[in-house]
Amino acid sequence: MKKVDRNLPKITIVDYGMGNLLSISKALEIAGSSVKITAHRQEIVSSDAIVLPGVGAFRDAISRLRPLSKTIVEEAETGKPILGVCLGLQLMFTESTEGGLHQGLNLCKGRVIKLPDSVKVPHMGWNNLSILKPKHPLLKGIPNQSRVYFVHSFYGDAEKQDIVIATSEYGRVFPAAVGTENVMATQFHPEKSGETGLQILKNFVTISKTGKTRKE
Repeated sequence: MKKVDRNLPKITIVDYGMGNLLSISKALEIAGSSVKITAHRQEIVSSDAIVLPGVGAFRDAISRLRPLSKTIVEEAETGKPILGVCLGLQLMFTESTEGGLHQGLNLCKGRVIKLPDSVKVPHMGWNNLSILKPKHPLLKGIPNQSRVYFVHSFYGDAEKQDIVIATSEYGRVFPAAVGTENVMATQFHPEKSGETGLQILKNFVTISKTGKTRKE
């Protein structure tokens, strides 16, 4: 049995049956955290931070996530750091138009919509980040125009642009990363984005470790 370093921040990856959990788990361990892949409420509650991954269709994902939705929202409301990745970002938005209209977690105000018909979807491969808020802790040390890896056909159209911390462009400019005090998400896959992605995950681990965003 692998020995767990109790000094490392405990990060739970929410397992709701959609997403490549092993790759994000290994990346977070390399970034310096203790990782637990789980579908159990109490393990999510007892963690220092939450990662919500996802690959696939919004409708299926939110349906499978429903038993844990309330827990995730309540934990975010305490100030616990939470990071959405790819479909995980979209699930954090108010609603999605993919396959009809479906309600999301509403942690980020806005609607998930499809990339324009003028481009081939999915948007797959490396693209540049235009960093709008370099002082946001998730993007600490990330140079503007760094390249990261995307696989998506939809994106989160934020109601208020002040939550958008980085953009990319594919047919149109879209939010590549969003962030408030403790709710953060990337449309790209940091675990597939080389040193840039690893630094972003290290930043999230640091946020998880310090707990500066947690409300008393």
